[in-house]
Amino acid sequence: MRVAICQLNSLIGDIEGNKERILNGYKKGVQDGADLVICPELSLVGYPPQDLVEKVEFRQKVKECTEEIASLTGETGLIFGTITEEYDDVGTDIYNSTVLCYNGKIQTVQNKTLLPNYDVFDEVRYFESAKECKIHEFKGEKLGLSVCEDIWNDVDYWKKRRYVNDPVHKQIALGATLLINISASPYAHGKREQRREMLSVLTKKDNIPLVYACCAGVQTDLIFDGGSMCFDSKGNLCMLGKTYAEDYFIFDTKKEYEPIKKVESSFEEEALQALIFGVREYCSKTRFKEALIGLSGGIDSAIVTYIAVKALGKENVHVVMMPSEFSSKGSVDDSVMLIKNLGVTSDKVPIQPVFECVKNVLEPVFDGRPEDVTEENIQSRIRGLYLMSISNKFGYILLTTGNKSEMGVGYATMYGDMCGALAVIADVYKTDIYKIAHFINRDSEIIPKEIIEKAPSAELRPNQTDQDSLPPYDFLDKILKMYLEENKEFNQIVKELGKPDVVKRVLNLVDFNEFKRKQAAPALRISTKAFGYGRRYPIVQGWRRR
Repeated sequence: MRVAICQLNSLIGDIEGNKERILNGYKKGVQDGADLVICPELSLVGYPPQDLVEKVEFRQKVKECTEEIASLTGETGLIFGTITEEYDDVGTDIYNSTVLCYNGKIQTVQNKTLLPNYDVFDEVRYFESAKECKIHEFKGEKLGLSVCEDIWNDVDYWKKRRYVNDPVHKQIALGATLLINISASPYAHGKREQRREMLSVLTKKDNIPLVYACCAGVQTDLIFDGGSMCFDSKGNLCMLGKTYAEDYFIFDTKKEYEPIKKVESSFEEEALQALIFGVREYCSKTRFKEALIGLSGGIDSAIVTYIAVKALGKENVHVVMMPSEFSSKGSVDDSVMLIKNLGVTSDKVPIQPVFECVKNVLEPVFDGRPEDVTEENIQSRIRGLYLMSISNKFGYILLTTGNKSEMGVGYATMYGDMCGALAVIADVYKTDIYKIAHFINRDSEIIPKEIIEKAPSAELRPNQTDQDSLPPYDFLDKILKMYLEENKEFNQIVKELGKPDVVKRVLNLVDFNEFKRKQAAPALRISTKAFGYGRRYPIVQGWRRR
């Protein structure tokens, strides 16, 4: 069977636009002599549609467009993801479905069985689980259709499974000769290789070919990296879709292919590609053409500026330097050097006059109290005011520059450096920021070495460095990764790293600063556990470490 895989980039809620994307892919597949054309999970509505699903008008539009798409099919089959409804007296009556259409109508519907309800997933809130798993005979093949999570529960791969049911194995038991899984699987580094290994085990053991069609695109903070995969019955990966881009290709189940071994690059390369894709997509889908960054002379703002340039073009990136009395000459000079290297436009707007004015105005209110972190935060908030004003005036999207280490322990100022619409590197630890910087400079010096080599500092008081307030970043990041991503607790972390007082302080900082992160801009997700929707920690709570 000749199968055309359409790795689409749907826009959530753009039903008409997504319909045209599906039909364009179908027309191309027909022209290329495909027997079957496949589009990703919920490709008609975009993933995840969240509370749009609860709108009756939205669901009615989806139903109309689903039927319209089916009516335009001929002998070539078309599989795509959509929402369907079945009415009874229990549950939501709404399903995350894959439909197979040909000869002008919907021929079969397979609803999603396994509804993920962890991390960034919340499908139990909206959908019902499939009542049955079935197969459908089409052009000499018995098709086993499934949706994303349905294939992530293979007993032969997972040591501990999330679910009792294994819908794909049920289809194999019913005599399926070709497995087709449509997916919307968010990116995290290492997941693509895990996906390849898991699907390889499944196809090899059950001696059955498989097509895994995944979407590509960015929906707010979620990055969908594409990388659709086709396997033969021996478990060999035969075809791999483009990453961080839409794609279209033909897989012939009867043809022999040279096995593909490598599906993922280094962390630095993948993370950089994902973040560039994330910024480009977010701006495109929110209709921003130009970006603004506050350039401090530090490595974080330098990396964000580089990413913005790669995503939008240097002509669409503007930076602002906002020195104070505590800004070193080196920071200003390093910023100027970066501006020259990247070719972006810039302004220099000192904050000192406004800072002095604010201090004078507040002096009677502060009643002679000594300067402390309050004055440091005032500086940051003046910079936030400048940036938001310039963003408003010129229509720039303001990108924040805080990294995951800082956001984790609350080393950021609300309504100051946290101002912005998108947190570009808020899921990247500080130590990984340095790795990415070295990768960027692998052929030539783009990020000035002075920026990379100097001690990190907020420059809000004389001779300040980050390590005045925080443990060294290499140690801090180990604690944060174990706590946030590996779900380890105090005793486990201390057993491995030692320094119980430091560990306790860091964990308390993480927990106590949830109130800041709740008000932070959406953070592009590149890890298995990012701040935001996937980590739901209470602000008001009584759990404390002593």
